[in-house]
Amino acid sequence: MQQTKIKIDLPPTFPDHTELPDEDGTFVKNFQEHPQSILLTDSIGPILQQRHPDGHYAIGQDSGIYWRETDPPEKGAEAPDWFYVPNVPPLLNGEFRRSYCLWREYIAPLVALEFASGDGTEELDKTPLSVSLDAQIIRPGKFWVYERIIKISYYGVYIITTGQLEMYHLENGSYYQMSPNERGHYFIEPLGIELGIWQGSYQNQTLSWLRWWDSEGNLLLTGAERVEVEKARSDRLANIAEQEHQQVEQERQRAEQAHQQVEQERQRAEQERQRAEEAHQQAEQARQQVEQERQQAEQERQRAEQARQQVEQSELARRNAIPQLLATGMSVEQIAQILSLTVEEVRKISG
Repeated sequence: MQQTKIKIDLPPTFPDHTELPDEDGTFVKNFQEHPQSILLTDSIGPILQQRHPDGHYAIGQDSGIYWRETDPPEKGAEAPDWFYVPNVPPLLNGEFRRSYCLWREYIAPLVALEFASGDGTEELDKTPLSVSLDAQIIRPGKFWVYERIIKISYYGVYIITTGQLEMYHLENGSYYQMSPNERGHYFIEPLGIELGIWQGSYQNQTLSWLRWWDSEGNLLLTGAERVEVEKARSDRLANIAEQEHQQVEQERQRAEQAHQQVEQERQRAEQERQRAEEAHQQAEQARQQVEQERQQAEQERQRAEQARQQVEQSELARRNAIPQLLATGMSVEQIAQILSLTVEEVRKISG
């Protein structure tokens, strides 16, 4: 029995990100969108690096999320102003994503944010996908697509003109509006961080910005802010080190001054000791001089005494010699001449 081969034309496979448009030709709605996206991405970077040490996550900024195949293709995509997808490789086949194809990636974004230039009507549109009476497909609203089709866990709408932020959490397939905590922030539990409004200056624009905080209410800083904080910390530590150095130097100078004062006191004491020693030496010299003078006076007295005694002895010898000489028959005149006396002295002594 002859079999008949039937040719079956299979439908083409769903396109991937390289085959789909990566823009829809519309303008960015305001000048805050681009820096706002950078601010969110920059400041959350360290948190995501801790959460994904393998680097498997993706952040989209005005990038298309394709959720159905349409003609033209871009009608089947939504492009949140900022979104984060966990646990997906940063590149596909070594290339940057041109868009995010839900039918190929399967993992829904955890967080998506819209920066509404208007009153938020477009971003909060809950119109479902449907067909009109004249068989025209009615484009669904963003809110409905994010909630019912893409199933983004946390969806936020930031109305720029009023600075109002509305956050929604997907629970059991439906969005429920979240309430802010005591700091006015919304807690993103899977990331352990908070999202809220920050008033400040970023890229020369002082505005209300969406910012991240940790669970303790500490602002998550951008790379530039971290550098600035680290520089301020380094400067503060340098100032502290300089102050400590100055204090050490002052203590050293005070110690040096104290040492100098002690040295001066020692020198003064040494001078006083030397003066006392000199005075002692002078006194000793005076005493020795007095002693020498006393000794000299004593010697003079002894010499005078010796001289007196010699005179007395000489006088006695002459007195004793006169009678003896007279006995020899010598005359008074002869004896006076021999003893160097006068005649009267000889007569007086002999008389």
